[in-house]
Amino acid sequence: MIVALIFTALVFLLGLGFVYVSRQAARRCGLVAAPRPDRWHSKPTALMGGVGIYAAFAIGYACLTPQSMPIWSVFIAGSVMFAIGLVDDLISLKPYTKLIVQLLVAIGLILAGLQLQWTASPPLNVCLTILWLVGITNAINLLDNMDGLAGGISCIACAFLSITFVLNGQGDAAMISAMFGAVSLAFLFFNFAPASIFMGDSGSMFLGCMLGSLALLSDDGGGTRSNVGAVLLTPVLIMAIPIFDTCVVTITRKIAGRPVSQGGRDHTSHRLVALGMSERRAVLYLYSFALISGVLALLVRWLNMAVTLWLVPAFALMILFLGFYLGKVRIAEAESVPPGSAVLASLFDFAYKRRVFEVLLDMGLMVLAYYGAYLLRYDGNLPSDQMAIFSQTLPLVLAAQMTAFLVWGVYRGLWHYVSVPDLVLYTQSVITGGLLSGLLVLGVNQFSGPSRAVLILNPVLLLVAVSASRFSFRFMQSLLVGTRVADAEAKPVLI
Repeated sequence: MIVALIFTALVFLLGLGFVYVSRQAARRCGLVAAPRPDRWHSKPTALMGGVGIYAAFAIGYACLTPQSMPIWSVFIAGSVMFAIGLVDDLISLKPYTKLIVQLLVAIGLILAGLQLQWTASPPLNVCLTILWLVGITNAINLLDNMDGLAGGISCIACAFLSITFVLNGQGDAAMISAMFGAVSLAFLFFNFAPASIFMGDSGSMFLGCMLGSLALLSDDGGGTRSNVGAVLLTPVLIMAIPIFDTCVVTITRKIAGRPVSQGGRDHTSHRLVALGMSERRAVLYLYSFALISGVLALLVRWLNMAVTLWLVPAFALMILFLGFYLGKVRIAEAESVPPGSAVLASLFDFAYKRRVFEVLLDMGLMVLAYYGAYLLRYDGNLPSDQMAIFSQTLPLVLAAQMTAFLVWGVYRGLWHYVSVPDLVLYTQSVITGGLLSGLLVLGVNQFSGPSRAVLILNPVLLLVAVSASRFSFRFMQSLLVGTRVADAEAKPVLI
């Protein structure tokens, strides 16, 4: 363990040296990124940070010389992506050219024996693996949109991957991941706001390919771990922020009729800044979300499947609300919707203004609340007979609670103007629905079998969930917009 820490520290120092040399060489050769309207930086900044990242990692990897064939395959795949990214930095390749290379690299890794084992269908696993590798590679590429963001998120992801490999007993993979994280941290010293060097596509594509490939190395030791959910969810949770940012950018740009591959200032980080945050604070917020999702990825290893099936959807709902809130932030270049995108615009409007979305959301919250009541009552270990009761009575609970919501007029108000009287309304609706659903559940089971504690906990949890969902936008506004910093160029005006 001590040897591994010393070796990682040496690779970190090596990264500092190579990134520094790359910055000086780029400045002397005129390889700098000039400010552009669709980019975030405001002064010429050196490129070729990816060269320093790759050189430091390659030397560290050569010194370690692991014998594992899958690890060699990961390094070769990363090297190919670095090379194509470097060519793109120098002569600007077409997006489809990079995509074809990414597909070929993904197929090569699959032929080397690396693929996701998420389903019982090998062909489906192959397709999911290709989608995963190409998606993560481009996600990190898109995430490289603000000083310190891609490097910092990659460093955090590597830390959690290293912990996962250590817990799995995969020493070589843990060392490679730790080295990769050390190089990313070294680059961060030069790239955190205000950045003095950018990694370019050579760095972002290398980081993305390596992170996606390293996640494929995770092995629980023959599948003996009882929590199968951890196998499926660990890589997704560790990469949650790149995936989240890619989804936000893809959806909003498609709605606006803009190419996804086109650069722009409409990423998650840019939207946080548009809310009034400083650049550094926006990046630190995203770091914190990456840390939370990484901790959750570790937790699902020890939690049983019953708890995981509640915890992960609840976390996904939180991320969904954040995405909706940030999607509403006005970005000038993304506001215009061309005439040909009427269908997409309708779908966009559906998520924000239509009551159908609220109904579907509430149904999801009702399922989580009812299931969560069972988890609390039985300390996270549901007996098989209670699980059967839950499955049998869930439709009755949904019907009773949705009827109460409809009768009390829950869907008449607007979330942006929610207040204390609305909270009273939610309380009345939830209590009415809870009483009605409780009577139905007990009646169907002839007043024996269902736990009375579950029927009491269910409306309590639902009230908390529904109230939190309605107040979420106001909470995020106070949390995010409340940190607004003074703009030195702002001028007071009288309207």
